[in-house]
Amino acid sequence: MSLTVQVKNIGIIKQAKFSLGDLTIICGENNTGKTYIAYALYGFLSSWREFIPITISDVQIQHLFTEKTLKIDLSRTGDWILSDACENYTKQLDEIFAASKGTFQNSEFHFLSNEIDICSEEYNGSYGSFLLFSKREGSEELTLTLKMEKGKEREIDATIVRNAINVIIKNAPFFDSVPKPFIFSSERTGVSIFRKELDYARSRLLDDVAYADKNIDMRQLLSKAYQSYPSPIKENIDFSRRLDDFVKNKSFIAKEHPDVLEDFADIVGGEYAVTQQDQLYYIPRGTQTKLTMVESSSAVRSLLDIGFYLRHIAEKRDLIMIDEPELSLHPENQRRIARLFARLANIGVKVFITTHSDYIIKELNTLIMLNHDKPHLKTIAEENGYQESELIKADQVKVYVAETALMPLEEGQQKRRRGHTLVPAKIHPKFGIEVPSFDKTIDEMNRIQDEIVWGEE
Repeated sequence: MSLTVQVKNIGIIKQAKFSLGDLTIICGENNTGKTYIAYALYGFLSSWREFIPITISDVQIQHLFTEKTLKIDLSRTGDWILSDACENYTKQLDEIFAASKGTFQNSEFHFLSNEIDICSEEYNGSYGSFLLFSKREGSEELTLTLKMEKGKEREIDATIVRNAINVIIKNAPFFDSVPKPFIFSSERTGVSIFRKELDYARSRLLDDVAYADKNIDMRQLLSKAYQSYPSPIKENIDFSRRLDDFVKNKSFIAKEHPDVLEDFADIVGGEYAVTQQDQLYYIPRGTQTKLTMVESSSAVRSLLDIGFYLRHIAEKRDLIMIDEPELSLHPENQRRIARLFARLANIGVKVFITTHSDYIIKELNTLIMLNHDKPHLKTIAEENGYQESELIKADQVKVYVAETALMPLEEGQQKRRRGHTLVPAKIHPKFGIEVPSFDKTIDEMNRIQDEIVWGEE
């Protein structure tokens, strides 16, 4: 499936368009809008179902209660429903970014798919004990059946039935192609240190709830602890608070690809552990020492949430989003994290990163360049420890550079203007990814050092 995003006036980004690959990279200089793009994308993918405008009329509800069955035409679903969700989502960008009201009043966000096919799948199921649903292969109709004994229809409120139908449509299988996102912001290292303090702050609010006026908006009160943070940072806080719950589960990676977890443990240099008392520790490899997050290195804290995601949460078709994965990592580990991302993309987890790391880009170049059926390339891969599962195809990777460039002409304009945007980087199957801004900086450093060494001659 091809998923494309178009944005306009999102933070410093004037206008941009990008597509999601198995591995998507946004790179560029500081303050060029990379994080704005990541946050806007995450905000939509994590909440788009909330913004779907589905209207089930009283006439339809009455028909269901009377005839015990109702057919709903899905032909206007798919792209139409995503389009309306985007329009409604854009109105909430102030809240997503924890910005002042009106900050994003001129913004636009469009999430496009060219392959949502509602007719190709057959599915059925039930909602609770009172509502069955089904759709035949090739049909555009969703059939709902009320499962109630005759004369007991009044025992179920029409609002409950209407809400159930909304849930069924919004979670229809043809929307599984829209990935489920998990984001790890650049603030993650601080969150891991202060998780207990954040828990305490929330507990204080819960105490306030116990003594609050009965008419108070409980949801608003509970959100006060994190109301000044953008949505992705709130998610990081909540993720960190729930680590003791996550350890009860095993991800598909832990079940089917334990070697990925072994490679990750090599990168982090040990293991994470959560006790029954919700105490979080890092245990360096080859020792029995338990270090708290405060005692651990910044690299350990930077990789904490990613480690728990890989071991306990990851599912196929997820989208893991990481803002600056290179945080606190030695260049060698930046190379290894790039190889980890390629492995994830190859086993069905989409990866989206923003980065300043030339090491990550260059290592991905290597993985692309080695992915050809030539004897000398196989020899190079073996001699340098590259596994076939780490190699990636050029068409799996999308790279965009956040920078200033000429914008397309808008209505009423006579001349193209420059503005912040995303420029697609060239990716060649043989030579890899071309990112001029990185190459320019490295070339300049080499030139200066050459002048220092050879300048007297």
